[in-house]
Amino acid sequence: MKKAILIVVAAVVLAAVGFYVYAININHNFKTISEGKVYKSGVIPPDQMEDYINKYGIKSVVDLRRPGTNDLVNNPEKAPELAAEKKAVEAAGGKYFDVGSEQIPDQATLDRFYAVMDNPDNYPVLIHCHHGEGRAPLYSAVYQIEYEGVSNEEARVNARTFLVEYSPFGEGKPKGEFLKNYKTRKQQQVATK
Repeated sequence: MKKAILIVVAAVVLAAVGFYVYAININHNFKTISEGKVYKSGVIPPDQMEDYINKYGIKSVVDLRRPGTNDLVNNPEKAPELAAEKKAVEAAGGKYFDVGSEQIPDQATLDRFYAVMDNPDNYPVLIHCHHGEGRAPLYSAVYQIEYEGVSNEEARVNARTFLVEYSPFGEGKPKGEFLKNYKTRKQQQVATK
């Protein structure tokens, strides 16, 4: 009986590791946010970028990475990597937008993001960060709240569909609290009147 339980546990662990390796290294955490409009991902290697652009009709790539920080876990980017991606996006006929962001965006960064998303000529848009697990889902949730009228809570849960409360989007976590308290530009205008 113990041996059977160990085999099941080992199979579950191997399946979870396999899924994680696939999601990060093969699929690049690619996810549809709004069919034909907005997608999110982690880093897509420059030699694969054209395939994604063509397959999904992507016109613009919003890169949320910010090189030069001391956070080598969440933000290990280097300027040459960003330049290679920009070159690959433009070679494939897309527009590249550097909207480098900290894990929790400030208003200036949100304004740069809105400038891209406000222009209908930029769609479909791919929003990505390094892993596709923090900033990209956060900005995708901001998009859903700001542009599609999704509730803050639904967007927060959509940001991480698996074990949301144990993720960076959980209750009391900075990203979760940011999304719970996010006010659209319309809400901010009404509040200042």
